[in-house]
Amino acid sequence: MIAVFRLRAPARARLHALRELYRRFFGENTPEARGRRLLAEWLSDEQRAQFEQYRHFDVIGCDSGKRYRIHYGTAANVHEVDASGNATMGWCFVPSGFLVPGDVMLAQKIALETDEKGALALANRFPPATHSEHFYRRPF
Repeated sequence: MIAVFRLRAPARARLHALRELYRRFFGENTPEARGRRLLAEWLSDEQRAQFEQYRHFDVIGCDSGKRYRIHYGTAANVHEVDASGNATMGWCFVPSGFLVPGDVMLAQKIALETDEKGALALANRFPPATHSEHFYRRPF
């Protein structure tokens, strides 16, 4: 390995730039990163801003008009919320197969916005936890 401190300033700068490019390329091409990018493309501006700030976004069910909050995750991450934003019921439904969180969340969004009754007919209900907001605020 080359001793970085022995390189001259221009060579150190090039080496640093190359390492940064390598880190970004592989960091942005993971399945999880691609799933988040695809999800972001499908979110409205309001949903995207909400997701970037809180790691969740709200959708309106196509059949009932109820509001659901989809948290970052792959299971037990959908909550029905009241007008004040308080979770009233949890819903667990996921697509088949192993998918990264962004892909699961996109499938949940599309299901609630296009076939809410069908999605909830397959879902498991669970009571919302009072501490769930703290769990979902962990960084990516």
